[in-house]
Amino acid sequence: MTSPSIGQKGLLLVVSGPSGAGKSRLVEALRARVRSLEFSVSATTRPPRPGERDGVDYFFLSEREFEDRLAREEFLEWAEVYGHRYGTLKEQVDQALRQGKDIVCDIDHKGAEQILRQRPDAVTIFILPPSPSELRRRLESRGTDSRATIEGRLAAAAREIEAAPRYQYLVLNDDFNEALDTLQAIVVAEKARCFRQQDKLRAFQEQGGFQGSR
Repeated sequence: MTSPSIGQKGLLLVVSGPSGAGKSRLVEALRARVRSLEFSVSATTRPPRPGERDGVDYFFLSEREFEDRLAREEFLEWAEVYGHRYGTLKEQVDQALRQGKDIVCDIDHKGAEQILRQRPDAVTIFILPPSPSELRRRLESRGTDSRATIEGRLAAAAREIEAAPRYQYLVLNDDFNEALDTLQAIVVAEKARCFRQQDKLRAFQEQGGFQGSR
């Protein structure tokens, strides 16, 4: 896929889905196919883990810094998870879009709803696992969670899936390659919409050459 033209506004993708649906792996594979696609780096108040880099893995903020940015309404969305705050910074997203880059946010449905209130032109995609039994199998096959944690993730998945009808697109992640193809097709189709292609249309019209033709 070609790089975006100068001045062309980028695409904001919001991808959600329950834990175990495979959304993170799909987003990673989509970024390998779509060169203009960048991942939204979240801000967080939790301390960095070994090997994590500020501005690459997260923007690491103190509680005071996060609170100040929140008061200045600098977040597209935010939430508190296990005692730490996480959020998507407006300027980080908007700067990429102004440069004609596409940016993807991998967040839950509550975060998606917050973003849509501020950026109604965002493209929302829900990743659905093949079945409840397959979702359970995927979670159990990780071998990292207790049974209680798995049951909690399945209960959370049921709540997430209830929000799926509010998304613009639904991608069933039964066959990984087919799901990836569908994701890429969504990006291609959305970027071809007229309101995203005004620069190209204007450049064509400015060339003239229609006068005197029959």
